[in-house]
Parts: sequence; structure tokens; C-alpha cells
Amino acid sequence: MKNLEIQPCFIEALEKKGITAPTKVQETVIPAIRTKEHLIFQSETGTGKTLAYLLPLFEQFDLNSKAVQLLIVAPTHELSSQIKTEIQSVSDFKVALCIGGAPIKRQTESLKEKPQVVIGGPVRIMELIHLKKLKIDSIKAIVFDEIDRLLSPELRDDTIDLLRLKPENAQMVACSATIKDKIADILGKELDKKPNLIYLPMEDVLRSRITHWALYAEKRDKIDTLRKFIVAEKPKKVLVFCARADDVAMVVSRLQYKQIDCAGLHAKTDKVARKQAIDRFRSGKCPILITSDLAARGLDIQEVTHIVQMDIPSNDDFFVHRAGRTARAGKKGINLVIGDEWELRQLAKLEQKLGFVVYPKEMYNGKIVTPRDIEENTETINSEN
Repeated sequence: MKNLEIQPCFIEALEKKGITAPTKVQETVIPAIRTKEHLIFQSETGTGKTLAYLLPLFEQFDLNSKAVQLLIVAPTHELSSQIKTEIQSVSDFKVALCIGGAPIKRQTESLKEKPQVVIGGPVRIMELIHLKKLKIDSIKAIVFDEIDRLLSPELRDDTIDLLRLKPENAQMVACSATIKDKIADILGKELDKKPNLIYLPMEDVLRSRITHWALYAEKRDKIDTLRKFIVAEKPKKVLVFCARADDVAMVVSRLQYKQIDCAGLHAKTDKVARKQAIDRFRSGKCPILITSDLAARGLDIQEVTHIVQMDIPSNDDFFVHRAGRTARAGKKGINLVIGDEWELRQLAKLEQKLGFVVYPKEMYNGKIVTPRDIEENTETINSEN
């Protein structure tokens, strides 16, 4: 980190976190942000994007000012909370968290405490601005974290409105693990000049560090297949993805009925329950977290050893984001798809398109085996008889 001329106070905080060397994205993005040019950058999940934009933006702060100097926009409660935790781990800056689903009165009170950083969803931030509770005329920069999600139909209007409201001299930084060309075009139209683009070389995590498994199961049998997988594999920490909130609730209910400790997380989960579920999972007290895509977007939890996808998402990026919750920080992981015949055909198409290898698995005598293992075992039994 010293080679990047990071300020000593941040160096010390980073070393306490065990961070002594920058990641590739930090080496590339930190100098780029220091130019104060608008920037969009793409880097895979778990590569250190948050610190890549925080550290150089902190350098721009006027320490004598009590105004908001950095606005960070994120699509989910969990990502907003994680960014706040990251800031507090390396600095003493005051941070206000402004997210939907939480009492707005409490958030307006937190803004009265003169935070230097405000983090939250675009809808709630726009609401606070319209109520004149949040002033952003002094911000040095606005960051859009997970910009692809922020430009989805349900969030796009508020995200664009925020971009239009930023002070003329404020820097814009946007990032995600997946950046489409149209994102640069959309943002470029709203800015005084087209932003710089940085596409970090993909580390090929899908192929090099994640092992992909597939288990066949009809829809009615999927949860029982999941239960058998958990009993057989005994994963240290497993994140299970479902497409819909109702599916999350059903999986949690059925697993808990079978005395399997798990927690659920979806868009309808209230704030207190969300925090409890994530905290238990993060600490390892609860080894299984069942979640929807919207709830898990940007979720950064270390030591996730297994991902289970209970369906094939229609969007390829969702598949990549799901799988990318494991094999973080250089570690390896397993991504399992439990699918019916049609879903496994879709998985085969993804396998060919994205260039990874899927290993078919089956449950046999309480173990996870390959079809070849079963054939060999059957041949051995027949020969003995």
C-alpha cells in the first residue's frame, strides 16, 4: 500500500486488517481516481473494489468542513451496511446510513450529526433530498456501487436523478463486477464528458477457483435434495439462492422442520431480522443462509465454501454474481446447481457460453458421488456375486 502513497493513518488501519499489499484493482483504480476524472470500472467480486474507491476519495476531504463530502449509492441494505463497516474499519469519519425500510425520522436525526459520508439506496436518498433533510451541494464525489443493478428499471430513474443533482465539479465513480457498454453510454449522456473506462482483466474465477457441480431433482424434490446434500457434504458455510422470496421462506421452513439450522433473507425481510440473519451467518453461528438474488446482491461474506443455486436465473450476470459469493480473496469454492431436466439443459448452455466445466453428481448411500462411481460400485457388486 505504501507504493500507492496511501496516507499513513490509512496504512496503519489497513495493516490492522491484515492488508499490506494492494490488489490489482486497487493498483489501477486508486491512481485513476486521483485524477478527479469521472470513472467507471469493472472488477470481479471479492477483489477489493470498495477500498479502491474509498481511499483516494478520502484524500479529497476537507477535514475542517462539517458538510457531507461523499455520497455512496448502493442497491441493497446489505451492501450499504458493508460499505459503512468498511469505512469505519479504516477511518474515523462519521457515516450516515440512509436506506429504505428503516424509519426516516431516525435517519434525519443522524444527518443532524454532520456526517462526512452518506450511504444508501437511490430512492431513500432522493426522498431525503426532496425533504431538504440532506444537502449534497458540498460533495466531492458521488459513487454508484453495483451500477448495473442501480440502472435496472426499478432504480434507474432515481439513480439518474441523483447524477443530475450532483454539483458540477463533483467526481462520479461507478463500479460493478459486470459492466455493459450501454452503462457507459447512459452515464456519459448525463455528464459533461464521457467517463473513463477501466475493465480489469477477469481472473477467471468461474473456471480457476470454483468447482461446478450439478444435481438432478424434480421441483418437488429439490428441498429434500438440498437437505441430503447438506447432511452429506457438511459445508462450513453455504449460501443458497432462490429466485423468489416465497421460495426462500419455503426452504427455510422445510429445513428447520428437519432440525437443520438455517436463516432466511429476502427483500421482504424486516431490517432487524435481516441484520440478525447476516450476523449469524457471517460469524459462523448459522452455517446456512437461504437468500434471494435481490437480498444477496453485493453481499460480501468471507469463508463461504459452497454456493447452491436452486434454479437457473434468466440473467447470466445473476448466475455469475451468485457463484462469485464463494472463492473470494484467492480461496476456492464449490457452486452447485440443483435443477430439473430443463434447468440442467440451460446450465449446459451456460457451461458452453461461459467456458466452465460442470461435473454431474448424484446422491448414493448418503454420499455425493459421480455417476461413474455408481457404475463402478455396481460392477464390483455384480462381480462378487
